Order: sequence, then structure tokens, then C-alpha cells
Amino acid sequence: MLVDDLKVSVTEKAIKQIRLLMEADNKQGHGLRVGVKSGGCSGLSYFMEFKEEPLANDHVLEYGDVKIFLDVFSAMYLNGSELDFTDGLNGSGFDWKNPNAERTCGCGQSFSA
Repeated sequence: MLVDDLKVSVTEKAIKQIRLLMEADNKQGHGLRVGVKSGGCSGLSYFMEFKEEPLANDHVLEYGDVKIFLDVFSAMYLNGSELDFTDGLNGSGFDWKNPNAERTCGCGQSFSA
């Protein structure tokens, strides 16, 4: 089931980092598959991986030349969220700002809804 009016935003900083990683991994032309899966200390954890093509029922979100593939299960949990990239003194990495997360763990990589 596709989510109506799916909204997942990706910051310019995150898009720039995705492009850099695609180039470094020789994955130009691929999309970034994002989603959630069971696991982590809070019940669900985020995942990201480069894929050549979306799956049949995936949402495909386009941000210029960057494509995001999002499966229908994950769309329920990521609708309204924002993917950012931080590179401060406390470390660097992708960061989800997810209004659907009722509880998150200390590392920020898992949540419960």
C-alpha cells in the first residue's frame, strides 16, 4: 500500500554527502534505498544502501539527480521525516529527524513508534 502524500525531506548537506559517497563507491546512477527494519535497542533501526533500481512497490523520491527508494513498510514510519548529514566535533553521519519516533535510543540509530 502506497502512502498518500508521502513527505520525506532531505537536506542539501545530506544530498551533497550522498553524491560524494556514490562517486567514491562508483555508484553513479544508482539510488539510495532507505528504510527501517526490526532491530536495534528501541525496536526499529534505520538502514541505507545503494541500489541500481527500486523494487516494484517502492516510492521513488527525486532530489535533483539523487533518487531515494523507500519501501512501503518503511514509508509508514518515515513519512514526515527529514534526513540530514552532520559533521561536527561530536562525530559525523546521517541523522534522521523523525516525528513518528515515540522513543529513540542514545545512539539515534533506532526508535520505536
